Parts: sequence; structure tokens; C-alpha cells
Amino acid sequence: MDLTLTVLGCSGSYPGADCPCSGYLVQYGATAVAVDLGPGCLSNLQRHIELPELSGVVLSHAHPDHWVDLSGLHVALKHRFGSEGLPVYGTSANREMASLVTGSFDPTFVWNDTGDEDVFVIGDLRFTLSATDHYIETYAVRIDDPQGRSIAYSADTGPEWALSKLGSDIDLALLEATYGTDEERGELLHLSAHDAGLMARDARARRLVLTHFWPDTDLSVHARNGAEAYGAAVTIASPNERYSL
Repeated sequence: MDLTLTVLGCSGSYPGADCPCSGYLVQYGATAVAVDLGPGCLSNLQRHIELPELSGVVLSHAHPDHWVDLSGLHVALKHRFGSEGLPVYGTSANREMASLVTGSFDPTFVWNDTGDEDVFVIGDLRFTLSATDHYIETYAVRIDDPQGRSIAYSADTGPEWALSKLGSDIDLALLEATYGTDEERGELLHLSAHDAGLMARDARARRLVLTHFWPDTDLSVHARNGAEAYGAAVTIASPNERYSL
């Protein structure tokens, strides 16, 4: 049985013409978890599963490009499908902001506030969180399946966070690379492709997928700089691509 990661969207800050903002679907058997649900992701999610098949949602932080399609999911599950009890994990800021647009979560969602180093289980998958170097409370997440395979997602972060905080020898590292070069990044709390490559190399990640790009960016720079730092070829995330472990 494969552990799979499907890219729902990989644009940073705002969606591109053909690319939603950040969102990913992680699947193992009957377990299907959305990790972030930025603008446009709900549409692509339905290319891969029926919405009531979703086992849970994990949100990294409260910046809108990572969660606002949660509101559409709430409407669909509550009013179209009559589904109840979907576990949602997110920061207290996520909860407060989401409740403004959805109203009461009950009975559709069961909300769980998140914190640094939290560990929880959804279906057959285990999730471990790590606070990142970002402007607001933000958590990277490691996902482990029962067969010992792992995916780690950086969420949004500056270079003071390290992938190794989620462990080493990760099978697939999904790291933000908002900027192609360190010069473009400057002092901003995001990663360059070079930063991401170094992080993945230092954590001995077996595969590196770069994500969270400005729309209409020439991603050949990201691929080149990321690979140079990582020491091997990197994958550039693209909507609806699926990676299997």
C-alpha cells in the first residue's frame, strides 16, 4: 500500500491562473488528509476524492493562502452531504478566523487547537508538528505511515527553522521555496530554493519537492539552485501531480 502526496495547489500568497494556493492531499489506504487548503484547492481536491471521504484536515497557520477553502468544505459537508465530525487541526488563530466565516463548527467539524511538538493520529497516519520561523504561529508537519515511510512539509518558514527538527532520513521533503535566490529572499521569513536544498541535505531527506512559488515565476532558477544545494535533482511541485512512496 502506497503513501501518496498529491499537490492541490502550490502558489504562494495568491493563486495563479492555473495554480491554486498551498494545499496537499496525503493518502494511505482509506485515510485521506488535506494538509492546508488555500484558495482554489477545494476544486482540485474533488478531482481525487469525494469530499465525504476526507478523514481530516491539518492547517499549518492562519495566513489566508493556506486555509480559506476550509469555508467551502464546511458548506459542502454540512449542507450538501450532511457529514459530521470531521477532525480539523489548526492554530487558535486559524480557529478564530475560520469561525468568522463558517459560524459554529458543530457538528460538521471537530476543531483541535495545535501547538509545538504536538503528535496526533488521523486514521492510519501519525502527525508531528514543529514551530517554524514565520511571522505568525506556524507549524511544519511530519506524517508517518504504519510502514515507517514519512513525508515532511515545511509550511511557511524562514531559514532559522530546520527540517531536522522533524527528524532525519525523511522519505519526501516538501519545502517552501518562495524565492529562487537568497538575494530575492533577503530578510523575509520565507525560504529560497538554496535554503530548501540545504535543509533537505542536512536532514538527509531522500527526495525534495519544492513548493509555494509566486505565480508566473521562472522556476528553472529554483530547480537549479535547489539541486545545487541539495546535491541531487529536485522536483518542482505542480497542481494535481502525485508522488508515491
